[in-house]
Amino acid sequence: MSKSAMTAIQAQPAMATEITRSSAEPGVSNRSSAPLAAAAAMLASSPLAAQTVPFVPKGTGSPSPGEFRGGPVDFTLTSVEGEIDFDTFGCKVFKGSPNTPDWRQATQYFERKFYENDKFLLPDGKNITIWGFEDTLKSKGQNIYPSPIIRVTEGDMVHVKLTQGKGTHTIHHHGIEPSTMNDGVGHVSFEVEQSYIYQWQPSQAGTWFYHCHKNTVLHFEYGMFGLLVVDPPKRSDGRIPAFKDGPVYDVEAVWVADDMDPRWHTLHQEAGLCGEDAGLNIFKPRYFFVSGVPNTRTMVDPRVAVNARHGDKILIRLLNASYSVLSVFFEKLDVTVISIDGHSLNKPWNRPITYKKGERIELATATRYDIWIDSSTFGLNTTQTVVENVRFEYQDWITRKVHNETTTVPYNLGISRTTITLRPRA
Repeated sequence: MSKSAMTAIQAQPAMATEITRSSAEPGVSNRSSAPLAAAAAMLASSPLAAQTVPFVPKGTGSPSPGEFRGGPVDFTLTSVEGEIDFDTFGCKVFKGSPNTPDWRQATQYFERKFYENDKFLLPDGKNITIWGFEDTLKSKGQNIYPSPIIRVTEGDMVHVKLTQGKGTHTIHHHGIEPSTMNDGVGHVSFEVEQSYIYQWQPSQAGTWFYHCHKNTVLHFEYGMFGLLVVDPPKRSDGRIPAFKDGPVYDVEAVWVADDMDPRWHTLHQEAGLCGEDAGLNIFKPRYFFVSGVPNTRTMVDPRVAVNARHGDKILIRLLNASYSVLSVFFEKLDVTVISIDGHSLNKPWNRPITYKKGERIELATATRYDIWIDSSTFGLNTTQTVVENVRFEYQDWITRKVHNETTTVPYNLGISRTTITLRPRA
């Protein structure tokens, strides 16, 4: 990975160059400023434009319904104490719907139900099958992709009820450290047959994610994942920082990069689990997304494009959910990574990492970077609306070339673009 020298957030250099709407980006021909102009116009009319109070993130949980699912557990029916051999670890994994050990009343409650959507629309008009987790409390019946965010606060006692809809699945809250039974790794605990309530208590703020951990490589590609954010407690002034003793921010963006190989979305649920060759060593993505938005629309879609004011502090939570090496480029701004994989870079043994404008930021699969931008440090003309260009490249793990780099079909090219628009303050 190309890195700059480590530096503290406060040491970001000033920058006198104004952000412009023109740039030369590789992999694209006949570019013009029209997409950026459209992005600026759209974002200027977004709901964020009316924001006048400090931004304070909010949790996404619900009050606990009081349902008691604790009680004794027969561990001989799970791999916690059951007999483990090659078959039970990989192929014939323990299945069940046991009680939750060491039950405690939840302060934040979530429900997630397996969904299958065989009509997911691709940018070329074709349909593909995806799977995911439906939020039956707040978006019932909606096949949201990626799955809805789980957002809690340090110290919350969290319950996540998983209900099945097809075969068996699990939820692994990636980076959280619960007990073995609640870790959602079927090979060392069990796969959920009907329903189970996962219990965990986060002790560290950061950007994490959750996903199915049955036939993990295939089910993750099918779409069974979502972002998980743990916030620190509020400060005395009511603001919530990026992490304990970290900076507060005015604008938050969530960028979840993903790619899809259509062949993988035709495989059966347990393909490859029992030793057969399902071709899972061959991955040829044809479609590319950021936060569920196809790469042909990421320039202007408000789920990706960032709208802020001059002087705002911006926090971008970036997850590489693709099976590619993800490279991200900020064209005109220096940006600082303040947290990696949920671990803040503010300890005596580490420091934030600043990437200079145009420098490559690389993420492996499942990596999360919290990217910090202080727009007050760049010496911009604050009376004008200025636009920063951001490029995502999805690269083959072996050749390190952009996927389908010679294609003339935009949605098959392994590149996405978006913008960060800074408007004058009212």
